[in-house]
Amino acid sequence: MAELIFTHESWALRETFTISRGSKTHAEVIKVTLSDGNHVGHGESVPYARYGENISNVEAQLHSVADAIRQGMTRETLQDALPPGAARNALDCAYWDLASRQQGKPVWQLAGLPRPTPLVSAYTLSLDTPERMAQSAQRNAYRPLLKLKLADEQDIDRVAAVRRWAPESRLIVDANEGWDAALYQRLVPELLRLGVAMIEQPLPAREDAALASLPRPIPICADESCHDRRSLAGLAARYDMINIKLDKSGGLTEALHLRHAAHAQGLKIMVGCMVSTSLSMAPATLVAQGADVVDLDGPLLLQDDRVGGLEWRDSQLYLPENGLWGQGQSRTCLTGVA
Repeated sequence: MAELIFTHESWALRETFTISRGSKTHAEVIKVTLSDGNHVGHGESVPYARYGENISNVEAQLHSVADAIRQGMTRETLQDALPPGAARNALDCAYWDLASRQQGKPVWQLAGLPRPTPLVSAYTLSLDTPERMAQSAQRNAYRPLLKLKLADEQDIDRVAAVRRWAPESRLIVDANEGWDAALYQRLVPELLRLGVAMIEQPLPAREDAALASLPRPIPICADESCHDRRSLAGLAARYDMINIKLDKSGGLTEALHLRHAAHAQGLKIMVGCMVSTSLSMAPATLVAQGADVVDLDGPLLLQDDRVGGLEWRDSQLYLPENGLWGQGQSRTCLTGVA
């Protein structure tokens, strides 16, 4: 049995973040706390409008299960009580954290996983003019992996500008459903020439059946087309990889199952994030162990992060032994900035 508390928080970004669907200046997150009276567990999620979510309806979902949580709902029964999405993600991760603190063991041990090791994460360059993306590339050319947000006919100019200033970086690109099949066919040969290593969600999810008959000389990764195990059907014919995000899968529990199921179908794994704090990233680092691409740079895009968050050394991230989530401590501070 536990008591549920949830709050809406707004975290300012370092600069405006733009993708093909629009721009934002703040990360709007839901923080969840579960308390058994002696221990507390925390989770965080990002309601995402692309999937019909907003702060109000995610809070309504959380409110709808508050009595069940008080009466003994478990992490296992939660999986059927709420659909995949932001509300279940925050709760699922809070349940894992609470169990970690109750038992004095890190979540990776509770889940039967290997001890996590440091990860090299992509760093995202926001969609902008080729000139401004070149400036951003120049500032970040030391990073081994850059992810470029793309959108339209100007994308070759954008990638070429970045490549000039970051000649040694591995480049991956994300169109966020911004292309159609004709544009895909025009862009891919030039992206291949520029050394792009992966393309994320080039076509709208509702139109991605076309990928089954299009050439894929560059690996294609499903993002908006892949949420949980139920969405895997047919993806292996259209994509080479899937992007696992806890806000889509509905938490760490389903994300781990999804990773296993995707591997069984021969799909490679990317682990990504919404723009949010280290409280969202920490559970994802467990899914990201051994992933082909890691994209957990959300905290780097914020003006400030939570105290006890992930440790960053250039583009390599570490889960601190005494961090804010899942390390088995009896309590932690989640306010303030690093």
